[in-house]
Amino acid sequence: MTSADVIEIYSALGGQGIDIWIDGGWGLDALLNGQSRAHKDLDIVLEDRHLVRFELFLVARGYYRTKREIERPFNFVLADRGGREIDVHVISLDENGNGIFGPPENDIAYPVDSLTGAGTINGCAVRCISPQWIVKFHSGYELTGKDYQDVSAICEKYNVDLPEEYRRFEDRS
Repeated sequence: MTSADVIEIYSALGGQGIDIWIDGGWGLDALLNGQSRAHKDLDIVLEDRHLVRFELFLVARGYYRTKREIERPFNFVLADRGGREIDVHVISLDENGNGIFGPPENDIAYPVDSLTGAGTINGCAVRCISPQWIVKFHSGYELTGKDYQDVSAICEKYNVDLPEEYRRFEDRS
């Protein structure tokens, strides 16, 4: 997934009145205002009220659901024949602006503060996950050196404390 692909998708969706937040690796790069590495996919956050129009729009552009074995109603992957993938995280905004991710009883959310990020990709302004929350969301799984590079760059730029679980990578320098 190239930066041109990301901007084309972001802009086309915006033109349809479908606003998204950029998450994941491209979200990190948006906050850093530059691409740090290649990305195999684009992670996005989408309000459930846009879901049907979103999927119809992308299906018309050659995207289809893939990785069906791990699909959930609130998280799925769309791909095209060129190998581009979009990892979709569907939220429902509550009365406080928090993005509820999945069944409410799971108590998983994109807190309202996480949906306030702003960055750029190829000079194009995009909405993304906020720096503090993109750091918090990059935890709880098997971390790699790539994760350390991404998260430490955000922490340095935005004066966010590096999470303790990343400290082991500092010892390798």
